[in-house]
Amino acid sequence: MSKKIIIIAAAITLSLSILFAFSVMIASKIVGSDGTTSKEGVGLIEVKGMILDSKETIRQLKYFLKQDSVKAVVLRVDSPGGIVAPSQEIYAEVKKFAAKKKIIVSMGSLAASGGYYISAPSTMIYANPGTITASIGVILKLSNIETLMDKIGIKSHTLKTGKYKDSGSPLREFTAEDRAMLQAVIDNTHEQFIKAVAEGRKLPVEDVRKIADGRILSGEQALGYKLVDRLGTLQDAIEEAGRVAGISGDPELLLPPKKKINYLDLLADGAEETFHGPLGRAASGMKMLYE
Repeated sequence: MSKKIIIIAAAITLSLSILFAFSVMIASKIVGSDGTTSKEGVGLIEVKGMILDSKETIRQLKYFLKQDSVKAVVLRVDSPGGIVAPSQEIYAEVKKFAAKKKIIVSMGSLAASGGYYISAPSTMIYANPGTITASIGVILKLSNIETLMDKIGIKSHTLKTGKYKDSGSPLREFTAEDRAMLQAVIDNTHEQFIKAVAEGRKLPVEDVRKIADGRILSGEQALGYKLVDRLGTLQDAIEEAGRVAGISGDPELLLPPKKKINYLDLLADGAEETFHGPLGRAASGMKMLYE
């Protein structure tokens, strides 16, 4: 290798090193050494679509709670609901957040069932007049593929330790005893929903119970039932968050850091989806939903 090529390579390496160091220096002015932002403003967290998992929303809530520069948070909810347990986990985290910092919910086109559940313990709820919300109820969806299995000549055999162990199985008849047992579970979970809304909204339990029959409400109707506090847009919620946080003028809107992608997890998720498929999902058992 000639001396000229070595000099050129060294110069390129040095230039790249200087550029990298300069970039780090600029970034450090904006972001602290622990990844925290130095800007003061209002954080924004979005919950969109079905609530199937709580980890990402909880991660963002915890992140903003630790940031001294984040004076309040707007939780933008556009969700038809989802699985019970993740909705309850997000509810619990929103409740803890609201005890320390202001959290303003902005409902989009849809914030029903689990979407409403996670909104209830916030500091304040904004809804658009036409937002579809409420739907305070629980649903358990079951399917039966006995006839299909018979047609394709597949027999299923189950060994179990008790008569209820395979209740709701798509591979056998759904009995009256199964129905009674599962209905009791549904009723108990529904009662948890009612009490959570009553506590979060500071309403009498009986007032919530009267409208906890699965009905949907418009944002305007929900205001009449005290399920939301004000009618307004996302921008209205952002401005309100700035006011309650004591920020003068238009608040800076801060976003949480993006979640790092774990490609091994993506591969595992893809393999799981391929394995289950539509038929696998039909036979995978039951999911209780706030939907």
